[in-house]
Amino acid sequence: MPDRRLQVFHTVARLLSFTKAAEVLHMTQPAVTFQVRQLEEHFNTRLFDRTHNRISLTEAGQRVYASADRIFELYAEMENAVREVTGEISGALAIGASTTIAEYMLPTLLGDFRERYPDVTIHLKVSNTDGIVSMVENNAIDLGVVEAPVNNKTLVVVPCKRDQLFAIVPPGHPLGSLEQVTLDQLLQYPFICREEGSGTREVINDYLNVQQDCQSVLRVAMELGSPEAVKGAVEAGMGVSVVSGATIQKELKLGTLIALRLDPPLDRPFSFVHQKQKFRLRVMEELLEFARAYCLAHPG
Repeated sequence: MPDRRLQVFHTVARLLSFTKAAEVLHMTQPAVTFQVRQLEEHFNTRLFDRTHNRISLTEAGQRVYASADRIFELYAEMENAVREVTGEISGALAIGASTTIAEYMLPTLLGDFRERYPDVTIHLKVSNTDGIVSMVENNAIDLGVVEAPVNNKTLVVVPCKRDQLFAIVPPGHPLGSLEQVTLDQLLQYPFICREEGSGTREVINDYLNVQQDCQSVLRVAMELGSPEAVKGAVEAGMGVSVVSGATIQKELKLGTLIALRLDPPLDRPFSFVHQKQKFRLRVMEELLEFARAYCLAHPG
């Protein structure tokens, strides 16, 4: 309901980028530029200074941005009040998830949510944990779901469930006959690792740092950008790895990988992360409650 020109301006001003705003709004960059120019023509003044491929708010732009913040907060409060009366759950949400969660947890959760609330449209973005947290910080998404601790104290972090990690080796590997392994045993072999910024990579590094008796170092033979790529490299005998138990169910059934418990065990939280907002749209509240209930019902 708020003026579309104001919505587009607010997004550009928040991100200080026409390109990023176009991506968030699912618009072309020329369309975003046109909407901002329309608003500037309405006020008969520039709202942005454009210099050296960078933009900044003019004094008038800063005042419009502050007013837009209040307008959108009132709009959200009004919409929530009406939804409480009518009971209607509809609208659009932008969700971001780290790779493991997007591939192995969210499809079922969002499928069940969509079945209950067919009038809700969900846009899903996939990145590593660092990327998702950055999107939440920049308000590029409404809700993030991540697989590593979040250090930004200005964001709300709600744990969903614990995820246990396992060492994986191919059949016939010298460690394959063991039920559990220590880091010293595992790190005698080339290690297949996720990329920097991945939640899995971060928790493995943290785990390694707290193992005071561990005499080995992480010899990274290969860095890969997805759980599927990591599993494929291990299956091909290129090294060993540590992955989420949620990612290897198919391979364990087919016998293409062997999972070994780590000694001591290693687990991590899957968590929801979002901005601290006084008023959130009703559809956002419903998704959070639905997701919390889903995690309680599917703890493993």
